[in-house]
Amino acid sequence: MIDTIRIDKFLWTVRFYKTRSAATYACRNERVLVHNRPVKPSFLVKQGDIIEIKVNPIVKTIRVIAIPKNRCGAKLLDEYIVDTTPASEMEKLIMAQTLSRQNKGRGRPTKKDRRDIMKAGDLFSDADNNLFDS
Repeated sequence: MIDTIRIDKFLWTVRFYKTRSAATYACRNERVLVHNRPVKPSFLVKQGDIIEIKVNPIVKTIRVIAIPKNRCGAKLLDEYIVDTTPASEMEKLIMAQTLSRQNKGRGRPTKKDRRDIMKAGDLFSDADNNLFDS
């Protein structure tokens, strides 16, 4: 078993990102935090680290149990990480999904649809965390 691994490679091996370059991009744009600190893609992850990943509109939190040698299957993820995302974050996700546009595929959004979308964005915007930055 490996003792440490780069954060970008770890996030790719446990299937949070499809490509390693996407994981690197997230680290460079401060969307990945370890122990509440932004990290560079070369940060070495070890067993027991707490990782927070900003994914619109929530922040997922995971704890590292073990370090995989290579990319693992989805069924084996329980051996390497534990999802400790708070219930309040999951409620945000459910709320965002229910507030999404109900009549997709019916053309352009109406004024009412746009107002609802903007209102939903105001509910989830957080100036301190910049969850909606691109």
